[in-house]
Amino acid sequence: MRRYIAVFATVLALAACGDDAKQSNAPAGPAGAQLPKIDKLASLGAGEGAVNIVAWAGYAENGSNDPKVDWVTPFEKQTGCKANVKVAGTSDEMVTLMKTGDYDVVSASGDASLRLIYGGVVAPVNTDLVPNYKDVFDGLKNKAWNSVGGASYGVPHGRGANLLMYRTDVVKPAPTSWDVVFDANSPYKGKVTAYDSPIYIADAALYLMKHKPELGIKNPYALDDKQFTAAVDLLKGQQKVIGEYWSDYTKEVQAFKAGNSVLGTTWQVIANLAEADKAPVEAILPSEGATGWSDTWMIAAKAKHPNCGYLWMNHIISPEANAAVAEWFGEAPSNKLACAKTADPQHCTTYHADDESYYGQVWYWTTPVADCVDGRTDVKCKDYSEWTKAWTSIKG
Repeated sequence: MRRYIAVFATVLALAACGDDAKQSNAPAGPAGAQLPKIDKLASLGAGEGAVNIVAWAGYAENGSNDPKVDWVTPFEKQTGCKANVKVAGTSDEMVTLMKTGDYDVVSASGDASLRLIYGGVVAPVNTDLVPNYKDVFDGLKNKAWNSVGGASYGVPHGRGANLLMYRTDVVKPAPTSWDVVFDANSPYKGKVTAYDSPIYIADAALYLMKHKPELGIKNPYALDDKQFTAAVDLLKGQQKVIGEYWSDYTKEVQAFKAGNSVLGTTWQVIANLAEADKAPVEAILPSEGATGWSDTWMIAAKAKHPNCGYLWMNHIISPEANAAVAEWFGEAPSNKLACAKTADPQHCTTYHADDESYYGQVWYWTTPVADCVDGRTDVKCKDYSEWTKAWTSIKG
């Protein structure tokens, strides 16, 4: 488990993306936005000798963090394309960097992908030019966070769920529902934790979707005024029992180890690390399901090195590289053949890589926009700017 520490020490906020497998794949841009007409690459030519990459920490390792962790050097040797990697700490930073025109590919998260697509920053991807795409799990292809109007805008990288973690020696009986984190009279007051991001509003919406069906919530990222108010009010009530909000994984590991936090949202890799540090914790997928994340490799509309960009996208989802990234980062790989390549033979089992029934309960993070992504046209939904304002008021 210690191999995760080097990569996550630089990750302060992971904003990944998505939408449930059952969700509509209709266009979901900002209100009134028109999808830019951008042609996808028709054929692959010779590599240009370089590729400029914007990536989350741990997605493009070249051996500098750990000599044994290197899938960039093999790519450079095989293709002749030098990989110039810029690590971004947030999705906003990724969007800003891609808008400069200096980068060819990006490992975009869902709160960035629609902005990049409708902003004309990225181009549709010709998946026929990405041979390894055929082996990507079907549950990650042509979804609302990586395609629009039937056109693919990216190559899936990996995925994970936002789980409920609790200390088994303190929280009894063992929880099965998210209701334990939303209990305003919680006996664990001051020791409940939650993810520090506006996108966490979707967790409250998901809970309400299951427990207050009269609100009519069909998608936790598509909230009209009444639904949004209900979710915000639920989180304001929760704030009274929150000990701390987390975005830095190391702080959550230490908080659970010390007992300062005993209950709250987590990622599987955090649970693994806490267990490795002898903390008595368990992480579950509650009865309501959960939010989650999946990142997507996208190519710039005006890429200066499009051929090397395509070669990179094909390489990074190859069985060998995808397995290496998944283990180093702590996620389920996107390539189904990667499961046979992981050093830990149980990795894909731990992360439910091939369990579509499991991920069918996960609503992957996606950008809330005014045009409701649940298909409603008679109302407007709260966009991400409204979520951001509300999050500030929730935290007080």
